[in-house]
Amino acid sequence: MKLALQQKLKLTLAPQLIQSLKMLQMPILQLEQMLRHELSVNPLLEETEEPEISESSESVDDLIKEGDDKIDPKLDKIDWDNYLEENEDGYRPKNTFSASDETYERVAQTSKTLYNHLEEQLALLKLSEEDHLIGEYIIGNIDSKGYLVFAAEEMADELKLPVEKISKMLDIIKRFDPPGVGTRDLRESLLVQLAEKGLKDSLAYRIVDEYIFELDKKSNTQLSRAMGIPFEKVQQARELIATLSPYPSHGRFESPAMPIIPDMIVEKVGDEYVVIHNDKNTPRLQINPGYRQMLKSNSNTKETKKYIREKLDQGRWLLNSIYQRKTTMIRVMKAIVDEQYEFFERGPAFLKPLIMDDIARRVEMNVATISRVSNGKYVQTPQGVYEIKYFFNSGIAGKDGEEMSKRHVKKRIEEIIKNEPPDKPYSDQEIYSKLQEEGIEIARRTVTKYRVELNILSARLRKRKA
Repeated sequence: MKLALQQKLKLTLAPQLIQSLKMLQMPILQLEQMLRHELSVNPLLEETEEPEISESSESVDDLIKEGDDKIDPKLDKIDWDNYLEENEDGYRPKNTFSASDETYERVAQTSKTLYNHLEEQLALLKLSEEDHLIGEYIIGNIDSKGYLVFAAEEMADELKLPVEKISKMLDIIKRFDPPGVGTRDLRESLLVQLAEKGLKDSLAYRIVDEYIFELDKKSNTQLSRAMGIPFEKVQQARELIATLSPYPSHGRFESPAMPIIPDMIVEKVGDEYVVIHNDKNTPRLQINPGYRQMLKSNSNTKETKKYIREKLDQGRWLLNSIYQRKTTMIRVMKAIVDEQYEFFERGPAFLKPLIMDDIARRVEMNVATISRVSNGKYVQTPQGVYEIKYFFNSGIAGKDGEEMSKRHVKKRIEEIIKNEPPDKPYSDQEIYSKLQEEGIEIARRTVTKYRVELNILSARLRKRKA
C-alpha cells in the first residue's frame, strides 16, 4: 500500500446551469411566479424599480468581496459563452407604465401537470446531487404528451457530460408512471407499455416492433399473410394494441387553461423592426444593501455569515440567469425577424421556410437552446400574436425552384376545399392536380397527410346537397 497523487479529469454539472436552462424554457407568466417565490424565500432579495439586472449582479460581487472568507471559486468557472451569449444588440427595455397599459389576471395553477408528477417521483429516489440534477434536466425536456424532445446524445452535448450518465438516468425515468414516459416516438412508447404488462414475448409486441408504421395500411388479412400467423391471433393482437395509450400521458395530465401573455413584442419604429422584451409585469430584483454591514460586522457568528453568503450566491446566480434569459431571447427573436422580414411586412402568406438550425448557426447557439426559446412562448407582432415556433417550418419546392412554406401549402389546400362544389367535393387526387397546376410540387400522399393534419374529412364524407 502507498499514497500517491493522481491527476484526474472529472465533469461536474453545476446547479446554476440547470437553473439557467430551466428559466430559459419558462413562459413569462411562469417566470414571474418563480421570481415572486424566490422573493419570499431569499431574505437578501428585494423588489426595485431599477431594471438593470447586470448592474445589480455587480453589486453582489462587491458585497461578497467585503466578507471575511471567499465564496467557492467553482461558482465562477462556468463558461457562459458556450450556453448563453451576452449581447444586447436590438434590445430596448420597456419599463415605463401608463394608465392605459394592459394588466393580466394571474391564474393559479390548480391541476397537476405531467412535469409535477414526474418531479414528485424523482424526489422519492435516493440519488446523488448530480444525478438528481440530470433527472430534472431530462424531465424538463419531456413534452406534455410524455415524449422526450431530445436524444440522450444531444442532452449530453449540451450539458458537457458523458452520454452514459444521461442514458442511465433516462432509463430510470422511463420506469416512472405513466408507462412509456420519456420515449422518443409512438413505437417506443407502445413497446414500453407492453413490456410493463409483461407482454414482451407476445405477438402484439412483435407487431408493434416490426409493423407499427404499416398498421394503418395493412388489414388483418394482409398482416396475417406477411407474418405467417393465423388471422384470429393477428386480430386479437391488434385489439390488444388498440387498448394502449396513443401517447404516455393520454387523458391524464391536461394542461390548465392559461392566458396567453407574449414574452416579446415586435414593433416597427421608422423603417426598422425593434424587438422588446415584455417584462413590465415581472418583479425587478436586487440584493438588499443592508446586508453589507452584517457581513462586515464582527458581532455575527460564522453560521450567520455562512447563511448570508449562501443567499448572496443564490441571488447573484438568479440575477445573472434572468439577464441571460432576456438577452438570449432578444437575440433569437431578432434573428427570426431578419429571416422572416416579409412575414412582418406583408402577412402569413409570405412566411418562408426556416428551420431552427438556421437560427442556431446565425446566433451561434445550440439548436436545443433555440428550441427552449421558441417552445410555449409567444410574440406580439403587427400581424397578430403567434407562438415563436410558428416561424419555423420546412420548405416545399415549386416548379420555378423557389421554396414555399409548408403552412402556405396547407392554407392553399384549405382554400381549394372551401371553394369546392358542395355536391361534388374534390378528391385528394384532384387537389393534387390543382396544386401541380399552380407549380406546387408535392406528392399525392402528402396532400392526404396535410388534409388529415387540418382535420378535414375525406371527399366522400364532405359531400352534401347543393
